[in-house]
Amino acid sequence: MKACKHPAASRGFTLMEILIALLIFGIIVTTVFASHRSVFMSAPIIENSVDLYAMSDACLERIALDLRSACIVQLPVYGKPQFNASPDPYRVVGYDGNNGGKDGQRLRFASYAHLPLEQSVREGVAELVYYERTRGEASFDLMRSDSLYPYPEFEADGRDPVLCAGLKRLEITYFDQEGTDHTYWDSESDEFDYATPEAVEILIEMSRGETGAVFETRVAMPVVRRGIEE
Repeated sequence: MKACKHPAASRGFTLMEILIALLIFGIIVTTVFASHRSVFMSAPIIENSVDLYAMSDACLERIALDLRSACIVQLPVYGKPQFNASPDPYRVVGYDGNNGGKDGQRLRFASYAHLPLEQSVREGVAELVYYERTRGEASFDLMRSDSLYPYPEFEADGRDPVLCAGLKRLEITYFDQEGTDHTYWDSESDEFDYATPEAVEILIEMSRGETGAVFETRVAMPVVRRGIEE
């Protein structure tokens, strides 16, 4: 006796079912492809972001360490500069574009954070100068000059190490005892009562391709000289 088969058991897929299956398969393939394409397109952006954060972190950490190691002459050892007298070797001077910083921002101070270069073993209080070096029409490098005493007259040197490359913007802000902010500073000037800043804030703006970011840090000076009362 032969087994009886149900008519539906031998029925194949209809054209409508095949079309629906192809449509679902196409949606899945398109979604997977778009996801992979998005990942590959995002990879350079992610890589640029990592580079920006790594470089900015190293730059600001170096600046913070230098400032926290600053050397300041205190009263009564320090005296107001006299006519034709040599300037204080441990002065703090910050230039911007409006008070002599024709080449952009520049910050000069003395610090114990000397970095010996070219196999030098000398140690001591170094004159540090941060300055800008033009990189292109829309970017520049932040340089770090490091000289031991006797301090030479500052001059940009191509051998100075680069603290941060490809900057779009640099802002250095100085804060006095009352918390007032200034775009420049001169501890040898009566404008600032021959005082040194209480804190220094550094802001840098960087970009890589389509990726850009702003980073900043504020450093409280470890030693501060108060103003000289007239």
